[in-house]
Amino acid sequence: MPLPSSASSSLAPINCAAHRLVFERPQVMGILNATPDSFSDGGRYFKGASVDLALALERARQMLAEGAAIIDVGGESTRPGAAPVSEAQELERVIPVIEAITRELGALVSVDTSNPVVMREAAAAGAGLINDVRALRREGALKAAALTGLPVCLMHMRGEPDNMSDLQTYPDVMREVHDFFSQRLDACEAAGLDRDRVLLDPGFGFGKTLAQNLTLLRGLSEFQRYQRPLLVGLSRKSLLGALLGRDVDKRLPGSQALAHESVLRGANIIRVHDVAATSDMISVHLAVQDGWCEKES
Repeated sequence: MPLPSSASSSLAPINCAAHRLVFERPQVMGILNATPDSFSDGGRYFKGASVDLALALERARQMLAEGAAIIDVGGESTRPGAAPVSEAQELERVIPVIEAITRELGALVSVDTSNPVVMREAAAAGAGLINDVRALRREGALKAAALTGLPVCLMHMRGEPDNMSDLQTYPDVMREVHDFFSQRLDACEAAGLDRDRVLLDPGFGFGKTLAQNLTLLRGLSEFQRYQRPLLVGLSRKSLLGALLGRDVDKRLPGSQALAHESVLRGANIIRVHDVAATSDMISVHLAVQDGWCEKES
């Protein structure tokens, strides 16, 4: 299956504060969880009860060197069953990390949050993108996001992380996500957040069964109809545990297979833990697609 070349080349660049995100090739978003309880790397960047800025900064530097275009910083775990954190806790976790990465590394940082106050403070700290698993449905989130002037990624999820696993009955999961995207895009435009500032994420692993996730992946190219960048997050997720019987730390090959399938179907941003492997996969994929070896010979 060839990469739909128009999927990336036809998308206009997006201004992300001091950065410009272009889609001439699939981009890699590196995950940096400033949380003690995320399913894969929770607690890795903590010292005692606080985030270790030196460790977080070093990991961000490593991901940039490995090919990440965006560093996604989150302070609240959204794994299945996760409990919410207080606004003060989330601010304490993410704002110093965002400030340090933008100041020291000059990188494009996205903030993984649903909290309106965190959105505003993250924008002031230098974040260039809002990545919201609740698609701006919390009270005040639409207004706050619009006022920041930043682009926003809207993700499909039913319910909340602590109950989404109980809400997996869909008459038609593709239709559900299409309807959700249409409704949220309309809500954004009504709130003054222009469509050209929106990215879309089908929400793999969020309140969906293995079969539903695979259905969404097979149909991913259908979401290109919105003419908005598609962000896909499948890295190390539990669907790989269900499919392969692998623990979280043994899911790299499966994660790369899913990332490649996503690229084949038009994903523009791949959100991952394993940046180097994903960057290499994309480079090899593009070399094959573009006939690089033939051009050199």
